[in-house]
Amino acid sequence: MLLKKTNVEEKLRNYRDKVSHPNTLLEQVNCILKADASHQQKIQNELVNSIENTTNKFNIDLLESDKIYHLSYIKEICIDYRLRFLDTKYFKGNYPSEAIAEIKKLEKKHQIQIQGFRIIAPSKVFKLENADDPLLFAPIGNDYFYLIHKWGNDLHPLRKLLVLPFKNFINLTALILIVSYVTTELLPMRLFAREGDSSMFWLLFIFIFKMVAAITLFYGVALGKNFNHAIWNSKYFN
Repeated sequence: MLLKKTNVEEKLRNYRDKVSHPNTLLEQVNCILKADASHQQKIQNELVNSIENTTNKFNIDLLESDKIYHLSYIKEICIDYRLRFLDTKYFKGNYPSEAIAEIKKLEKKHQIQIQGFRIIAPSKVFKLENADDPLLFAPIGNDYFYLIHKWGNDLHPLRKLLVLPFKNFINLTALILIVSYVTTELLPMRLFAREGDSSMFWLLFIFIFKMVAAITLFYGVALGKNFNHAIWNSKYFN
């Protein structure tokens, strides 16, 4: 006599039906999905309409210490890499499902509704009022923030070097001096004088320096550019 093969799906269905009727189970699943959708909508609303200057009552014992950052550290990294640290209501990008899932998990673990989301990202991903690597944070209190999720691509390895001239006035002046000197060295002195002595070189250098400085000033004013320390937490374009 051959034994009948076991149908795993059928056995699974039998186990389920012993506990609850299929119709009842369908209603339960529907309620869970509705509750989850409602919860997700609340999170989306909070991200779009983040409340400024608020804190969240996290259970400190349940937080991961390596995800806690003081505002001073955030300010330093934003200035070095020309990033902004703003409320999520200014963020114009999309939030990945992993970020929403992390928020849900945190809210469930700490039994709170997280508010006051803030994000670190380059200026181009924010909707800034006129006057490539987001990190989502929630405020803990006393200028401490908890990193919830990071997504997107990492910053260019040379970004810190490329934005160094915009860090402060001294760096920008040094760049203008270097560009002016190199340009002067590349220009043939015979175009300006029969004998290219040192006095002619430095006279030409001063002229080129003024020209580069004027172009830089015009570019900065026309496009509303400012130094890193002035924009890292500013909601304004200029």
